[in-house]
Amino acid sequence: MSPTAHEIDAELPLAPSSADLADLIDDPTGAESPRLARWAHWLRDLEACAQVRVPLQSHGTLVRVTGLVLEAAGVRAPVGAVCEVRSEGQEPVAAEVVGFNGDRAFLMPTGELHGLASGAHVVPRVTPNTLPQLGRDNALWRRSEDRGLHLPMGDGLLGRVLDAHGQPMDRGGPLQHVRNEPLQRRPINAMDRDPVRQPLDTGVRAINSMLTVGRGQRIGLFAGTGVGKSVLLGMMARYTAADVIVVGLIGERGREVKEFIEDILGEEGLQRSVVVAAPADAPPLVRMQGATYATAIAEHFRDQGRHVLLLMDSLTRFAMAQREIALAIGEPPATKGYPPSCFAKLPQLVERSGNGLHGVGSITAFYTVLSEGDDQQDPIADAARGILDGHIVLSRDLAEAGHFPAIDVEKSISRVMTSVAPREQLDAARRARALLARLTKARDLIQLGAYQPGHDPELDLAVQLQPQLIALLQQDMRDRATLDASRAQLLHVLKRAG
Repeated sequence: MSPTAHEIDAELPLAPSSADLADLIDDPTGAESPRLARWAHWLRDLEACAQVRVPLQSHGTLVRVTGLVLEAAGVRAPVGAVCEVRSEGQEPVAAEVVGFNGDRAFLMPTGELHGLASGAHVVPRVTPNTLPQLGRDNALWRRSEDRGLHLPMGDGLLGRVLDAHGQPMDRGGPLQHVRNEPLQRRPINAMDRDPVRQPLDTGVRAINSMLTVGRGQRIGLFAGTGVGKSVLLGMMARYTAADVIVVGLIGERGREVKEFIEDILGEEGLQRSVVVAAPADAPPLVRMQGATYATAIAEHFRDQGRHVLLLMDSLTRFAMAQREIALAIGEPPATKGYPPSCFAKLPQLVERSGNGLHGVGSITAFYTVLSEGDDQQDPIADAARGILDGHIVLSRDLAEAGHFPAIDVEKSISRVMTSVAPREQLDAARRARALLARLTKARDLIQLGAYQPGHDPELDLAVQLQPQLIALLQQDMRDRATLDASRAQLLHVLKRAG
């Protein structure tokens, strides 16, 4: 192995003598002398270093703090770059560039601003990356032009609970077997993705039978508050046939983080899971970063050929965080106070999941969408329906009646079910929907006692099969219903329906 520049530097003087230079001119390769060979190798390393572009660093000054936004003068960094705001006697505060106006950069902090003063230094953070091998065995380091955030990725994350900065929250010690990788990745060409063709067993009978999900599908879980969405997510985390499960708890109450992990996810589900938590009291940029980090972790495992289940609670909190940032930097509000950038960020996040290149790995994603006041026409809910591959609606009426999981199959749809389910299951599911719709229309008639059997054969059959249909759609959170068993139960119930 050839000596490196550091080893040569320890053996040779700081500069070659005139005699050494004369010998090197006569023999540039140093073939005739080991000492000249070391000098030639050292000079080649210097030449390689001189050819490496090292970006100049510009430092700025904090000139204004307004609400959530820091305004810095003199710093030149691209949108998305991470900077450190350094004030004398205070810990540096990380902030991300979210916009600029002329020579003023707008930054959004990821930590507390207490103690910052006017005139604090704003320094772009740079990430050292190892260059490819230059020369023979020489590895040179430089300051990278990629100034985006790099966070831990790897198998060492399995079974751990992290915050949006990649720091452990579970007091399980430092992370092992991980390395820092960029959060933002180049999107996959749509023509390189494999279509959704394989069914996915979620362990939930109502979904497996009536709303069959495909591996690589992106689906929304639409619900108001207190209708059991967290319990349903926990069931899917424990029972879904996936290699790795990534859970993003974005903008939820801090109390719910530990309860979800201990009571709903459980030890069995946590063993193959990575949990990223950014609670409601975190700054808006941290909440957005938590959703991006969870997605990047899922992409990391997908690129390794694994099948990943991504559960994000919730997509609405991600949009609200973007709304706070956009309004703070002066973007005009649009639909119900949401600026246009909110509706642009949603597909950028969602489109990162799905099948990988040529069938190598997949991300099946469930995004919860909060419907304010159970209003399905909420702008975020309406936008999410347009970019997702289906939606599952949880009904408050069913939850109040003790029907769990409270899935309203009449209002729910899986857009890929026709590609992943056999024809007989599709026919049976369509027939079951028709019978449930008939019962819904005649509910008032039945409750008033005005229903008389024999006048409507279709309604008679729906009333007769109602107990079996309800039993099909209900399930205890501790029970698992496989895909084959769910399909067989649906076909058995619908045998009498013709």
